[in-house]
Amino acid sequence: MTKSRRDFLGQSVGSVAAASLYAAAGVAADSSDRQEEPLPVAIIGPGGMGMAHVNQLVGNSSVRLAYVCDVDTDRAAKAAETIMQKTGHAPQVVSDMRRVLDDRAIKAVWIATPDHWHAPAAILAANAGKHVYVEKPCSHNLREGRLMIEAARKNNVVMQVGTQSRSTPFIAAALEKMNSGIIGEILVAKAWNSQLRGSIGRQKPSQPPRNLDYDLWLGPVPERPYQSNFLPGIWRWWYDFGCGDIGNDGVHDIDIARWGLGVTTHPSRIAALGGKCFFDDDQQHADTQYVAFEYPGASRSGRPQQLVYEQRIWSPCVQEGFENGNAFFGTSGMMIMGKSGRFRLTGPKNKLIEESSGAGPDLAAHHQNFLDCIRTGKRPNADIEINHLSTSLCHLANIATRTGRVLNFDPATETIRDDAEASQLLSREYREHWAKPAASL
Repeated sequence: MTKSRRDFLGQSVGSVAAASLYAAAGVAADSSDRQEEPLPVAIIGPGGMGMAHVNQLVGNSSVRLAYVCDVDTDRAAKAAETIMQKTGHAPQVVSDMRRVLDDRAIKAVWIATPDHWHAPAAILAANAGKHVYVEKPCSHNLREGRLMIEAARKNNVVMQVGTQSRSTPFIAAALEKMNSGIIGEILVAKAWNSQLRGSIGRQKPSQPPRNLDYDLWLGPVPERPYQSNFLPGIWRWWYDFGCGDIGNDGVHDIDIARWGLGVTTHPSRIAALGGKCFFDDDQQHADTQYVAFEYPGASRSGRPQQLVYEQRIWSPCVQEGFENGNAFFGTSGMMIMGKSGRFRLTGPKNKLIEESSGAGPDLAAHHQNFLDCIRTGKRPNADIEINHLSTSLCHLANIATRTGRVLNFDPATETIRDDAEASQLLSREYREHWAKPAASL
């Protein structure tokens, strides 16, 4: 490639006209009954969740998996082989996402990289005119989320985040029923992540495996030696690369809690207790957290609302029947639910009102919602602006946990008042020779 990394990462492609949403899908705006051509798309990061996307998309006739991109040549080859076996065509295999973004034929990308690449990759893709499906948490820090919204809007592209509950009929119906007034005014929502994780051990720096382009894997992160307990998947426990388990599993239930509570802004005050209380290993993020978010005057009657998050990733016992779940407390009752597909509504003195079960998170429906929005120009169910509010709770929780202080947050400016140390954690340092994916990042 003749472009330097600085040139590429600083590029800004002009905005996509509304009519091109139809052209991107291979159809004319006035020919909805015409046979649609499959949309050429790419998978960036076909690891654990990335392969779930591959296995789902190979059965979707409305897309054609034209590229597989991964810095691990073994994983890229495995994904390409799966696509070849199930579709009969071989995708192009590359290690550098710039090859994908330079190809004007590609209309959408699925980004399932480690967290530190989510926002830079999504912003670059949007600036290249690609529609974006990006895994959760949408960003590595709060500032990145705002820049993702700006990139999506400036370039008029669809940006869907991988919180599939937003496209799951059972969850939507349960929350609608709960908000019908059946348990009164909902003042408190709780989300929890209670499950048994393992230790990541302690390791010293070593040489990366030959199949891994470690420099590309680091990307925007300031250079640091490779350790064997960075990969695979262990990166999420490190400050440089991930957001901890609150950004991994917790964000799903935090998103449902915020959705059910009905708040459409940031909280104004955040308090947290916890940290590394159990594991004696290299991981940096908290294994135990109790966080409270306060939204002054947010309820229908003007009362304050609270969202509470609990995390215990060393527990062999589930809470209220769910490893990951939600509770909603109303003035006339409560609801306990798990995104796996069960809920229980009770009234005063815990009298049963209703309990029901259904299907859990629907990945296929979430994919289809993304693709439908590419064709119609509508905002998706887990639009970047919606998910930024939920993912920001993870970032604010981690900041409050790390500093051990109550945060006073300004929702309008997305800044922390009177706390310079905490404010520094709203963004991060980026590796200079990679430049920055947006001028203000």
